[in-house]
Amino acid sequence: MFDEPLKEVWSARYGVEVPDSIPDLGPVLTHRSVRDFAPEPVSDGIILGLIAAAQSAATSSNLQMWTAISVQDPTRRRAINAVAGDQKQISGAAWFFAFCADLHRIGAAASAAGEDPSALGTAEMYTSAVVDAALAGERFTVAAESLGLGCCYIGALRNHPREVARILELPPNVVGLFGLCLGWPAEDSTAQMKPRLRPEAVWHRERYSDPSPHISEYDARMVEFYESQGMNPGVNWSQRSGRRVGIEGIGTRTDWGEILRERGLDQT
Repeated sequence: MFDEPLKEVWSARYGVEVPDSIPDLGPVLTHRSVRDFAPEPVSDGIILGLIAAAQSAATSSNLQMWTAISVQDPTRRRAINAVAGDQKQISGAAWFFAFCADLHRIGAAASAAGEDPSALGTAEMYTSAVVDAALAGERFTVAAESLGLGCCYIGALRNHPREVARILELPPNVVGLFGLCLGWPAEDSTAQMKPRLRPEAVWHRERYSDPSPHISEYDARMVEFYESQGMNPGVNWSQRSGRRVGIEGIGTRTDWGEILRERGLDQT
């Protein structure tokens, strides 16, 4: 459904014409968050293939410290939605997954083998688990989009982590990181590709360079995008994002360090 040619994709992302040297990566660059889903089901076979794709992502030292929990029971899905912002894509998606940092499984394996998993409470192990889960989720999404499916990540899974742990019956050393909605996009879906900072802003050569010129250029483009979407007219990316990274912007997530300690991931 979302199969714009590379020329159109590049212009939407960066506001300039695509360089002649760029390979045709259009199918990868067309990602957008899909929030309106068709009622058609997605088979278990497809999901198994997508999980296999996720497992094919890189994983630190082959520790595989992530878990994806599908939430299909209507009552449990409603409970998850209630603590994740009550979003239409969560209720309307054919499948919903909670991707978790999972240090429980490797800890159990180590203990059963007579090894001492005492490093599992360190910042290094938690960071490795987060990276594992993120890589798996993105590989899952890329594979899904290659089949014509649509996805939407749900960061609000972190809004009320204690409730998420209760609903999903998470053991110690497991914490929910993000949700992922999956389904066939609705025919009338208006999901748009969002402009991004130009590659020069994130690709630094040899040393970190001043991002200011790229930010100014991007702010101008994002004012137009927000207005086209009916979002925050007159506000640019720096203003909108600046509010998001303020202490009030993260809402209930200010106690995440305490949550990690409660889950056994004490960051020592």
